[in-house]
Amino acid sequence: MKTPLFVSAFLFLGFLPFISAAPAARSVEVIVRHDLKAARPAEMIAIPLSELQRRLPGVASERLAVRRAGIAAPLASQVLPAPASTIAGGEFIFLVDFAEGEQETRFVVTAEANAIAPVASRVFARRVSERFDDFAFENDRLAHRVYGPALAAPAAGREQLTSSGVDVWCKRTGKLVIDAWYSSKDYHKDHGDGLDFYHVGKTRGCGGSGLWDGAELHPSGNWTAYRVLANGPLRTVFELDYAEWTAGGGVRVSEVKRFTIDAGRNLNRVDAVLTGATGPVGYALGLAKHPPTPAALSHDLAAGWLSQWENYAKPDQGGLGTAVLVAGGPARSVAQDAKNHLLVADAIPGRALTYYFGAGWARAGEFTDQAAWESYVRAFATRLSHPLKISFVQP
Repeated sequence: MKTPLFVSAFLFLGFLPFISAAPAARSVEVIVRHDLKAARPAEMIAIPLSELQRRLPGVASERLAVRRAGIAAPLASQVLPAPASTIAGGEFIFLVDFAEGEQETRFVVTAEANAIAPVASRVFARRVSERFDDFAFENDRLAHRVYGPALAAPAAGREQLTSSGVDVWCKRTGKLVIDAWYSSKDYHKDHGDGLDFYHVGKTRGCGGSGLWDGAELHPSGNWTAYRVLANGPLRTVFELDYAEWTAGGGVRVSEVKRFTIDAGRNLNRVDAVLTGATGPVGYALGLAKHPPTPAALSHDLAAGWLSQWENYAKPDQGGLGTAVLVAGGPARSVAQDAKNHLLVADAIPGRALTYYFGAGWARAGEFTDQAAWESYVRAFATRLSHPLKISFVQP
């Protein structure tokens, strides 16, 4: 396994708080503000551990808990160590739903007397060695998988496939299903929790990428190395390496992608870093074509997103929305090839390009038609352009 681009890896399990029998000895009040009147469900608040350690000297990270001001019940939380965090020294994260019109909320972070008890996770990822090195990941909304080195090898036989496309497993349960579905090997039928009916093959699937030269797409092969940096309960972070490939015009590139999977969201974050090219390149994010399945496309280049809604014929499949989104926008253009619809952005080698991908399934109940799915994508892009602002009451 090659040396990681970001950090060396280790697995870290987060924790959820409970109300301690003993009163909290110390606390700090946190104010979170934003300038949108719309509701903001499943927002992840991130506070640098260094700030909490400065305001609560000597606190052990495993004893941190958080509550809304004036409310006794704790909120779900997790400590992310430095390797999994975008903040030096790590961060303390917790999940919050902001109601429509709720533009300022206060929280109290406490140093509990005892370590916080772990609870069941809402996110998960692992290498599936028993299925040709699939790398599978999920939250309480959807599951996905990407294909690994064993599937690209001749030993895979009739299953052999070279593709860096992203698969979608449609869920209508909040439970984690990856281990159960792989164990049953019957995930193409809906037994009550959902099923896998989405086809990837050589397409980009839902959010696979490649370099676009204006006429042809140049995708990578299967991932070649992985690192799991954090694995729940609210956020899972992992990295996948993609070995050097030809990206047109004799240019050879390689790539590292860092995936951040949060509970409660249908769109997942990727920070992609290319090496090998010498200047800006066209980085294309794809949504697979599935003829003859009826599909409707929409996009907003200024906001940086491309959405597709497909109506599948079988009753246990139904409607499925997929989308890709460049964080902060704008995107350069939309394009297509024989297998994919593409959203093209400018990527600078050596710098992370942040994008999101994901899906919404009609049979899960929330996104019952194209309009509902596009509304979610549009609102998600708007929220990214209006970030939360965090301040402290205690100096």
